[in-house]
Amino acid sequence: MPERASDRLVRMLGMIAYLERHEDVRVEEVAAQFGVTPEQVMADVDTLWVTGTPGYLPDDLIDFDAASYEQGVVRLTEGRGVTRPLRLGPREAVALVAALRALAALRPALDPARAAVLDSALAKVQAAAGDAAAGVDVELQVNGRPEVVAAVGAALSGRRRLLLRYVDASDVTSEREVDPLRLVTQDERSYLIGWSVEADAERRFRMDRIVAATVLDAPADAHALSPDADEFSPDPDADLVTVRLAGRARWVVESVPVEATRELADGSFEVDLRVVQPAWLRHLLLQAADEVLDVRPPHVAREVAEAARAALAAYGPLLAAADAPGAPAGAAAAVPGPTAEEA
Repeated sequence: MPERASDRLVRMLGMIAYLERHEDVRVEEVAAQFGVTPEQVMADVDTLWVTGTPGYLPDDLIDFDAASYEQGVVRLTEGRGVTRPLRLGPREAVALVAALRALAALRPALDPARAAVLDSALAKVQAAAGDAAAGVDVELQVNGRPEVVAAVGAALSGRRRLLLRYVDASDVTSEREVDPLRLVTQDERSYLIGWSVEADAERRFRMDRIVAATVLDAPADAHALSPDADEFSPDPDADLVTVRLAGRARWVVESVPVEATRELADGSFEVDLRVVQPAWLRHLLLQAADEVLDVRPPHVAREVAEAARAALAAYGPLLAAADAPGAPAGAAAAVPGPTAEEA
């Protein structure tokens, strides 16, 4: 999955702080510290090497020891004050307090260590914000039925197993016993990460697709969360589909999990997607229809084209009725065309 620019920025800032405290660190050690490949560390260092403060002359840039770097060792020689503690302005402090207070909705899903970190951070920021924090009242809404959210919260805090009635992306309803592990939010949606008893594997459930949730008497078994549990990653065994898109469709990379991206000489780009539910892919491609230049394998392109034609054909009877003799003037123009979501 391509890395978001914001994630890379946070890592590179963290690298500067780490290297300020540790001298002569091998590239492999930095990679292990930040959970990336040695090649990515070297790419980050190359970017930081040309980053600095306005003026951007050699003395204004973050700098590393070149001789050490050639030996596979990272030594920071000039951090340009990146690690200097920053003072929060009133607006920044209030925004941070609001974000931390919003996390209270997810508190039942936090383990004691994370909950303690949240409480400590909130207390410190509130103290720094002073009177400005007093008027901040924020509540994060976990999207889902209130009774479902309550049951999930109770199961997480009580370490109990859940019986879920769930509707997947293909509109298929099933019942599953799940050991709840964590509640997370991502891209304006809330997800329950749980261990499916039937599949004997970790699964993610969109909260707004859980029709019903019942807390069972059985205790939830202990399961270790996968390292990337907080971020959706495609099933490696799912079908691989390649889509070529015009440059204006870069929102796709930011909106859905893609396995790889490739920039092309004409300004377009390709994305590789792992697809478990064909209905999900059809919906995505119909949303971006004006920017889709190619789809492989060919049978996927045919299926999406057939779905689009079927959607358009569904409006045929309405258009025919509007054009019939005696129909009110302008009736045909009043018949709405299909939106991308309807298609």
